[in-house]
Amino acid sequence: MSSTAIAPEVEYRPTFPADYRPGIGLIGFGDIARSWHMPAYEKYGVPVVGVYDPAPAATAGLRGPTVFATLEELLGDDEIEIVDVATRPDVRPEVIRRAIAAGKHVLAQKPLALDVRTARELVEEAERHGIRFAVNQNGRWSPPWRIATLLIEQGAIGDVVAVTHVHDRPLPPLVGTHFDELDHFVIYDYFVHWIDISRCWLDGKPVTAVRARDYRTPDQPLEARSPWAAWVEIEYQDGASALIRSVGEGRTKRPSCPFWVHGTEGTIRGSVLLDSDFLELEREGVVSSFALDGAWYPDGFAGSLAELVSAVAEDREPFNSARHNLLSLRMTLAACKSAEEEARAVSLDEIPS
Repeated sequence: MSSTAIAPEVEYRPTFPADYRPGIGLIGFGDIARSWHMPAYEKYGVPVVGVYDPAPAATAGLRGPTVFATLEELLGDDEIEIVDVATRPDVRPEVIRRAIAAGKHVLAQKPLALDVRTARELVEEAERHGIRFAVNQNGRWSPPWRIATLLIEQGAIGDVVAVTHVHDRPLPPLVGTHFDELDHFVIYDYFVHWIDISRCWLDGKPVTAVRARDYRTPDQPLEARSPWAAWVEIEYQDGASALIRSVGEGRTKRPSCPFWVHGTEGTIRGSVLLDSDFLELEREGVVSSFALDGAWYPDGFAGSLAELVSAVAEDREPFNSARHNLLSLRMTLAACKSAEEEARAVSLDEIPS
């Protein structure tokens, strides 16, 4: 029979350097940038100097930051040291190239690119110019996921052997949005967070194959272009695995995204999003619960930027560096390829890099 305990305090909250507050330029001002980037930065006292979006209507009524008329003007502002690129993936690489050429450090929205080769070229270009380049995998700083990452790094559950994620929630609105135009939206744009965090928890283990399937659900409206349901399975050389599943439009009064991380010496279980957050560690018959403060939205967005700002200040690679993210992108694209080929097992070697 297990006993319960209050877990010790873990430093998981976003932390910015006390003596370094670089000016931020936000490129792209869609719903996510307006609803989450800006509130997160305001909460943590991040100085957003200016904003640029090619559609003037996107920034209409914005107060505070300078609204630049052109990308060139934003990139030419000396007060801006870091740019947050929140554009669509098809135009993102060119914006990143121009930011690197202008000498700005870059935080890029996920997925980083439509293919690994382009992403790698951007990474190498940034490194040649001495630019710190990170990817906004903000889920890494969701409180339950962040604590889980730190516990795994500390060896709290031994060697990780299995990761499982389930989506018991409604999907965000998709019909009529640009997200519905993306091939394999649920896998490529949505699951990328879950693929990425699984990659972090199973870090160092070679991936042998990725299998995936996406499919239309019986209740999916005809006008919805992209399939709503999907699963992804990632297999590792030592027999470890990760499984991610969404059934589509879950109808529940208690939406959640539960997860389990099983190790050789214990288990981590929890949930993220939609006020379902919790985390507990079970080891040697004792279940320890962690007190949580904040949430993925908006604190995860602050955490992603805070790590980049800290890396610039400390002259080091950020944990969410674009180079570190290349494997997450390869795994995601392998899942998309598998879904196109009736869930065939796809090796990462099949994804051009």
